[in-house]
Amino acid sequence: MYDASLWQPSADIAILQKRAQLFHTIRGFFSRRDVMEVDTPCLSLASITDPHIEVLTSHTQSLGKSLTYYLQTSPEYAMKRLLCAGSGSIYQLGKVFRAEEIGRRHSIEFTMLEWYRVGFDHWKLMDEIEQLLACVLQNDALKCERLSYQQAFLRYLDLDPFTASLRQLQECAHKHTEYGLQEEDRDTLLELIFASVIETAIGQTEPCFIHDYPTSQAALAKIYQDAKGQPVAARFELYWQGMELANGYYELTDAEEQQQRFNEDKQSRQALGLAERQFDERLISALQAGLPDCAGVALGIDRLLMLLCEQRHIEAVLPFAHQRA
Repeated sequence: MYDASLWQPSADIAILQKRAQLFHTIRGFFSRRDVMEVDTPCLSLASITDPHIEVLTSHTQSLGKSLTYYLQTSPEYAMKRLLCAGSGSIYQLGKVFRAEEIGRRHSIEFTMLEWYRVGFDHWKLMDEIEQLLACVLQNDALKCERLSYQQAFLRYLDLDPFTASLRQLQECAHKHTEYGLQEEDRDTLLELIFASVIETAIGQTEPCFIHDYPTSQAALAKIYQDAKGQPVAARFELYWQGMELANGYYELTDAEEQQQRFNEDKQSRQALGLAERQFDERLISALQAGLPDCAGVALGIDRLLMLLCEQRHIEAVLPFAHQRA
């Protein structure tokens, strides 16, 4: 509800000064590496396929036509189109939007740093993220722990996520969350278990990368075989002090495989009874033209600032949180 008395900023001016310094440090970091800053649209005529992310929409009239625009949940598709057009390595620091529940770590509008490095795989990109954090923290000795998805489950639950039976996953989820006994989807159970047990345990003293996810959770990442010959997704997530900070991929470049994953997402949305969307077929056209071998990552700036400023709520690092916007 609109309240005219809420005119003051959500964050202290001192924190907003740290926010500005963080932006300055990030831009300097990429400038020194000759990574070009880009600025893609916040509004698009097409949207993402992910059935687990809901988007905000805007309806308008233009040139005598009714148009639906989608606010970007990530600049990923537009940035990949630039990569296919020959941009070289690029980054973007800007606003994104998601229609999700507002909470301590979540805001409908938030700031994302996303970048793509041509010629990098996900291992080399993890190295660069570590270097960026060391620069931001002014701590050259910073080292991030690296655990495979399987190693994390074995360490904290003595459970192998790749070989555990459905019943074992159901019982584990029920033990730690009181949910799960009726759940039939393995990935939903794994996500429940990971969020309730592993996410709260890793990255407490130093940031921690989780890598080599199940292929069913590949999203837009390549599939490869790990050292044991297990097919896994070339994907990683970064956690620090109980918060997910970043999600990255060794990017899928195969247009046919990407189209197949889009189609599977469409089927999942239909099965869940979710609203239809105009999916971004221009990404497929771009991939057909050729995406260079690259790795990409999205990092939540507001969450990073929360950690840097020792704040427990995202509103404390935003100039104007949702009720003051």
